Amino acid sequence: MKFIGQLLSHHFQRYPRMELVDVYKLLHQAAMGPGHAIDDPAVARAKLAAEVVNLGEGPDDPIADPISPDGKMARIHLRPYFAAGHTANLLLDAFVRTGRSYPAAPARLEKFCACLGDLAAAGGIPFTRDEVERYVQAIAGQSYPVVRHSDAYRTAYRPAYRVIALDLLPALHRI
Repeated sequence: MKFIGQLLSHHFQRYPRMELVDVYKLLHQAAMGPGHAIDDPAVARAKLAAEVVNLGEGPDDPIADPISPDGKMARIHLRPYFAAGHTANLLLDAFVRTGRSYPAAPARLEKFCACLGDLAAAGGIPFTRDEVERYVQAIAGQSYPVVRHSDAYRTAYRPAYRVIALDLLPALHRI
């Protein structure tokens, strides 16, 4: 799938320490949205507030980093989002609304993961076909669970973002 190759190429340029779990997390977010993270809006608000207090330094990320084939789903990186003067309330509202309205697509996630072996074999990602196929088989056997970023990714890039449907965050239309 051309989109997956382009998405991963772009992310590996910015985040060369990505591991397979980080690749999978990106694909999971693109296909499934953030619904799993929004069982309780009050908890989501508290987590965002705690994260913002401890942001510190991080990579030079764009505010919006589209991750879906249609470009409508994106990681909104907190550091540049808040540096541009945007508010937590608007972000949280869009995050909650995305979680409630974005249709999780397990078949799309399975399709995204299925193309990883071919990408590896073609040299499009820095893993062997065997590594990728073993990983995909393992996560498929677990019904494609939600995962955390790898320790290497968290240490190197200090990720801080929310997955949002861009049309639910009108403040970014002015960027």
